[in-house]
Amino acid sequence: MSENFFFLLQYAFSRHPERPALLLEDGSELCYRDLDSLSSRFAGVLASLGIGAGDRVLVQTDKSAQAVALYLGCLRHGAIYVPINTAYTEAEVAYFLMDAEPGLFVCRVAEEAAYTGLAQERFPATLVRSLGGQGDGSLMVDLDALGAADLTPVVPRSAADVAAILYTSGTTGRSKGAMLTHGNLATSAAVLIDFWGWQDDDVLLHALPIFHVHGLFVALHCAMLTATPVIFLRGFDAGAVIEALPRATVMMGVPTFYTRLLARSELDRSLCAGMRLFISGSAPLTGQTFEAWEHRTGHRILERYGMSETMMNTSNPLVGERVAGTVGFPLPGVSLRIADETGATVPAGEVGVIEVRGPNVFCGYWQMPEKTAQEFRPDGFFITGDQAVMDAVGRVSIVGREKDMIISGGYNVYPKEIESLIDGMPQVIESAVIGVPHPDFGEGVVAVVVPAGEAVDMAEVNTALAGVLARFKQPKAVINLPSLPRNAMGKVQKNQLRADYAGLFAEASST
Repeated sequence: MSENFFFLLQYAFSRHPERPALLLEDGSELCYRDLDSLSSRFAGVLASLGIGAGDRVLVQTDKSAQAVALYLGCLRHGAIYVPINTAYTEAEVAYFLMDAEPGLFVCRVAEEAAYTGLAQERFPATLVRSLGGQGDGSLMVDLDALGAADLTPVVPRSAADVAAILYTSGTTGRSKGAMLTHGNLATSAAVLIDFWGWQDDDVLLHALPIFHVHGLFVALHCAMLTATPVIFLRGFDAGAVIEALPRATVMMGVPTFYTRLLARSELDRSLCAGMRLFISGSAPLTGQTFEAWEHRTGHRILERYGMSETMMNTSNPLVGERVAGTVGFPLPGVSLRIADETGATVPAGEVGVIEVRGPNVFCGYWQMPEKTAQEFRPDGFFITGDQAVMDAVGRVSIVGREKDMIISGGYNVYPKEIESLIDGMPQVIESAVIGVPHPDFGEGVVAVVVPAGEAVDMAEVNTALAGVLARFKQPKAVINLPSLPRNAMGKVQKNQLRADYAGLFAEASST
């Protein structure tokens, strides 16, 4: 029997074929029968373009119903889906083309000509097609040319076969492709549906991007595997979310969503009367936001913890105490320990690094066997790099990130990539990039620079990084210092810098 994850989705679709799947902002909708049929047609397009099982399909498109169907088409055809952030620049996309070696790259309509040339230069075997947010583009032309063909059969795959590759930035600046299998997707979704008590009458409010674990593999999988409706917003807009809340029962978001909604006067208990569950992830939720949300809405946000390599690892309980500032307990089937540098478990209450093992954990980094070996213990535990403590009853609280990663607006930002570019500016001797608390983004990226002469300002840094780095990675402030603080070994003391400028954005917002 095939273990292609799409078989499970298709079975769910068949149980409720007429039920709305995606409720779109223009008032239209796709039912689950429509979504199944459209995914079949996309699978047919992939076959017509010569894409086979195991081939990579690199995707950088705007959020749309067609983009969801393309993802499903990749699953059912056995192709490996490789979504990348829509904010990535051409220079960043060039790396993914060379590393993923895709058979097909699907981009936005306006960028098709440029990326066709880029693909010819970097990886000539790649075909380039476009898919627009309004259902336009050359891929749709291909689809229309095939006509309404019979449903494409689901290609058999094993649970160990790779279904998707999600790129996560590396501390050295080189992105790593985390390979997630059909088994990873299936087991993770099933656990979350059960643990969060997904109900047959749930309606998911979806304002997340779909190039990310949170929006695609957590949110959509929970809804689609139960064939429940999704209010499908193109992106997060506080007004649109406020308008949609009375029709929803579940919302998943990053902390920035909640802080922006708290700024709206319309947010109150009556607006959220029909809501069953608010879930937060992708970045730490502050205790202040947690308490303010409960005061305004009567709901306690459920915070959980996951990452690209593992999807979800822990969650606060559906029934029971949800403690602000914690990410709850290991999910069923997930073995989690807080370990020292040797992998030995530290005593309760002591800080260590989270290590996890379970059916949710990825099978390795694409084309990086040595890096994969470095990140796994001999007993199979994956070293996450996130520092945390576990209390006596097993509740986990994350206290920091071993590798200085910054999470801004729910997106991972690694300082080394930014520092290497800023250090290349003639006006800069050296730099250190840190994340400090930000009232909107959770953490704001700050560049601390040692200037070669006159002080370096934001305009100069923006000019140097424009078109090279995605906007969410670019600093929101620049600090000039005569030298960077270092310890006896010469290592820059970023902890000191973070402490020194912890109030930077709080001060800015109060002026």
